[in-house]
Amino acid sequence: MPKIIVYIATSLDGYIAREDGNIDWLPESTESGYDAFYKSIDTVIMGKTTYDQVLTFGEYPYKDKKSFVFTTTNQKKNENVEFVSDVKKFVEDGFNEMGKNIWLVGGAQIIASFLKQKAVDEIMVTIIPVILGKGLLLFKNTESEIKLELIKTEKYAQLVDLHYRVLK
Repeated sequence: MPKIIVYIATSLDGYIAREDGNIDWLPESTESGYDAFYKSIDTVIMGKTTYDQVLTFGEYPYKDKKSFVFTTTNQKKNENVEFVSDVKKFVEDGFNEMGKNIWLVGGAQIIASFLKQKAVDEIMVTIIPVILGKGLLLFKNTESEIKLELIKTEKYAQLVDLHYRVLK
């Protein structure tokens, strides 16, 4: 059975973006575990807002991975992603032919939806050394307590990765 892994950066105070969705506070490039993580995944899942943001960076960066984008609006099919709308049905249908590891890219709404379905296996958070004070929270509307077990920590020059297993 494939694992669904949330891998995301957050400010020290728990925000994944500014209130307007801007992520200009993320470092341009720095030592991190991203490259190794990316090589370990076969599929990416994200919400429509995250997908739209990714497209502003230029060419779609996950062309070599199977990609699903969750949206409530009708979208034109394209060669890079498959648009889907129902998280519950998606989870119930299973993750056949999606490979060993699935990256739940974000944002907060889709992460909360998958957590509610008890479909997330691991959460990896990279802490960026900045306090934003306000913005879009990583964990919002989860509606219930979720217990985690710390698997690993990794320190880089200025960043820290926290890797947790979701206890079910």
